[in-house]
Amino acid sequence: MDKLKILVVDDEARMRKLVKDFLVKSNFDVIEAEDGQKALDIFFEDQNGIALIILDVMMPKMDGWQVCREVRAYSKVPIIMLTARTEERDELQGFELGVDEYIAKPFSPKILVARVDAILRRTTQVTSEDIIEAGGIIINKAAHSVQIDGKEIELSFKEFELLTYFIENKGIALSREKILNNVWNYDYFGDARTIDTHVKKLRGKMGEKGDLIKTIWGMGYKFEV
Repeated sequence: MDKLKILVVDDEARMRKLVKDFLVKSNFDVIEAEDGQKALDIFFEDQNGIALIILDVMMPKMDGWQVCREVRAYSKVPIIMLTARTEERDELQGFELGVDEYIAKPFSPKILVARVDAILRRTTQVTSEDIIEAGGIIINKAAHSVQIDGKEIELSFKEFELLTYFIENKGIALSREKILNNVWNYDYFGDARTIDTHVKKLRGKMGEKGDLIKTIWGMGYKFEV
């Protein structure tokens, strides 16, 4: 099996080497870019071959936010954002732009690799129960696609995971903590606004079907057909 290819984007050579060394040890193929513009050039030359992007925020020529916007206009490739900025508004901005994971520097390279593994397992794994359906919504987990009343809609990785989790647990009241533990399936130290931001965007993309995601005030959400 061919190695999965990861694009690592950071203007610090030391940081790129650190991340690359740990990813290579885990049997990934790594491509490096030292600024946002080069990252886009590399990505659009080989976007079908790149399985995931690890992206720094503060870079010359083009910052990580703009790179994310450009990539998301064309692709749902998973993006992990690395940043030294830890303000809540920065994290929320990242999720608004379609970032799948957000890791603050300094970080453990082993944890980063674990998160890369978790994302890629979910995006590349094929099971015998790949198709789930509820209320006119069809999810193909193998193809990572969603159709609503026969029309395909574009979702980010986390939006897709969130909708899948809701439908697989339809009729069940889900606390925000439970959603974090299952959709962000590691020890995620976030808060309710992370989920609320994703649910708001997901509902918007689902149109009228967004009303199937019910808010349970003071607790969380429930998908109800």
